[in-house]
Amino acid sequence: MTSMVLFHLCYDLVVLTSVSLFWFKPPFEDIWRASISWTFLLVSGWMCSFSKNNLIRSLRYLVVAAAIFVVTSLAAVDDPINFGIIYCIGGATLIDALLERVGLEPSGPLATTVLFVLFLACLHVPQGSFGFPGFTAELPANLYAISWFSWAGFPGPGFISGDYYPLIPYALIYGVGIAAGRTFLRTGYPAWFLRAQCRPLQWIGRHALAIYIVHQPIILGCLTLAGLL
Repeated sequence: MTSMVLFHLCYDLVVLTSVSLFWFKPPFEDIWRASISWTFLLVSGWMCSFSKNNLIRSLRYLVVAAAIFVVTSLAAVDDPINFGIIYCIGGATLIDALLERVGLEPSGPLATTVLFVLFLACLHVPQGSFGFPGFTAELPANLYAISWFSWAGFPGPGFISGDYYPLIPYALIYGVGIAAGRTFLRTGYPAWFLRAQCRPLQWIGRHALAIYIVHQPIILGCLTLAGLL
């Protein structure tokens, strides 16, 4: 979460103001973004193993995602956040809640490994391809001909989002966290892990959603007060 706040600060400085950060560009920018989003989704999925009601949890995330879309559309500071990372968390949690109801929730080392491999294979589905370098298959163009399936990972013509995390592929890395979390819940956590404590990080973890919601308005407000916006 701390890394995400710093990334968005750098993004706002570069994209929305005249500040130039020579190092904030590909490939470092892309690697940094992936390290944040993959970890965020993985840990969020892991938390499903501790949730008493993943259905309610999923609906809470989806309501927040809808509110973020409305606010970012009205504010028009940048592209609206359409099917962003909170939407992905909500959608993936809803899928897990439904799988729980029928006893098919992912768990165990095999499920964890398979989901991670599928995630890597599906990374470029939103760009029209499936597979690994050297073993890539182009997906049918008609999957991307309309906008109705942008939520799933097939963005249609003219689709725009300032933060795009569709279910394919990102629900799969969320599923890796779900499967790993349930594995450790069954086998038990190592003693050293249970003893490890860092109160500031624990506080951030308990308030991750609230921090995600308010950090960008706070950053934009500080930039405005500093005369950069």
